[in-house]
Amino acid sequence: MSETRVRFAPSPTGYLHVGGARTALYNWLFARHLGGVFILRIEDTDVDRSKPELTTTILESLEWLGLTWDEGPVYQSQRLERYREMAGNLERLGHAYPCFCTQQELQARRAVAEAERRAWKYDGACRALSTGERERRRAEGRPAAIRFRVPDSGQTSFEDQVFGRIEVDHRDIEDFVLVRSDGHPTYHLGVVADDLDLRVTHVIRGADHISNTPKQILMYQAIEAPVPVFAHLPLILGPDKQRLSKRHGATAVGAYRDQGVLPEALVNFLALLGWTPPGQNEIVPLADMIRDFELTAVSKSNAVFDLEKLAWMNSEYVRNLPVERLLPLVEEELRRAGLWREAFAGDERARFENGARLLQSRARSVQDFSQSGGAFFTEGFAYAPEAEKKFWKDTSLRPLLEALADRLAVTEPFDLAATEKTLRGMAEEKGVKAGLLINATRVALTGQAVAPGLFEVMLALGRGRVVARLHRAAEYLRASRP
Repeated sequence: MSETRVRFAPSPTGYLHVGGARTALYNWLFARHLGGVFILRIEDTDVDRSKPELTTTILESLEWLGLTWDEGPVYQSQRLERYREMAGNLERLGHAYPCFCTQQELQARRAVAEAERRAWKYDGACRALSTGERERRRAEGRPAAIRFRVPDSGQTSFEDQVFGRIEVDHRDIEDFVLVRSDGHPTYHLGVVADDLDLRVTHVIRGADHISNTPKQILMYQAIEAPVPVFAHLPLILGPDKQRLSKRHGATAVGAYRDQGVLPEALVNFLALLGWTPPGQNEIVPLADMIRDFELTAVSKSNAVFDLEKLAWMNSEYVRNLPVERLLPLVEEELRRAGLWREAFAGDERARFENGARLLQSRARSVQDFSQSGGAFFTEGFAYAPEAEKKFWKDTSLRPLLEALADRLAVTEPFDLAATEKTLRGMAEEKGVKAGLLINATRVALTGQAVAPGLFEVMLALGRGRVVARLHRAAEYLRASRP
């Protein structure tokens, strides 16, 4: 078997979309599964919309996901002469011809067709021009596009690795443009020339490209080149079953990184948007994906991007991170949020590590360490209004919190058993339910209604902070509820 070679070819006219990321992932997994080559190509021939900074962002997103490439990046903008050369060869072979129709002429003919309720495709007005007439018009300096000459009859078919056999009648394919009148190549010409030169064996891309495939196969056949294997991936839809877009939330890979999603969680999630691994497990290690990935296991049905499932999957990965990976991620997040103190790298290192480990059990994203868990790393936290409203409505709480602070200040030893005994003993003595005091104390110590176990929180914060925060909460209640 010849070496398997696949490519991912993003266009730097926007950020790396999750749909593009899944396409890159499937190409990468397919190459790794077969010991092949994963090529990165940048399709940057759209001079008006392509931006170097977007190329940089795309590369960074792929690297963050761990989808490292073996060859490239190959930039189409550096291969313009090659495309024109190929178009010229197709014309010399009789498979392409110059089209002198102006945009205004084409638009006028399209308008007539629409008025007559006819489907419009190029009518071949320049297809039958004689060689002499073509030369005359070129000699006059008239701009011309180069169109591919689609056969008059017959059909083109191919075996799609996902959708099965697909057949298209040639009468349904217009003579498509290879080179625009301004000299720039179209998508079809660039793709075929690049895939030929890069010796691509399998083209794995989105199902929205199915209509392009017969045109490109015709080009391969015209120059008697081997046709690659094609596999088209189902679309990714939003929960409303419409094509995924910004109205459904973030669609760029970088946005999920900024929201605290781990790369391995996003890779796992994207892998299951259309592919079912053996055993139908939800959490699939990368090594297992590489071992088991097959194009034949990719569904024809469109996939639904479920944000809740992604959040759940991310929480599973966050909660199972080894400490040597967890702590640098938490540090990076605290720095981003302005909560990092250099003391956390020194004499308060234990506080930082204890807080990170304790929060890990409940975190759904890396952002949780600075948001709902911010009280573990700073004294400048606020009380969540919903927590205050739910657990601080009892008017007897202020003296209870002050009394608990005084008792914890002298509790020995300051450990799980002793702190719990102190709190429950005081609740019994004061004739209140322990739950009332536990919930109120949780809000006082973390600002949140939900947090890790209260007594674990006390140990992570340390006696001094616990006592100070209980007094702070009592003072807050005194000032807000005289």
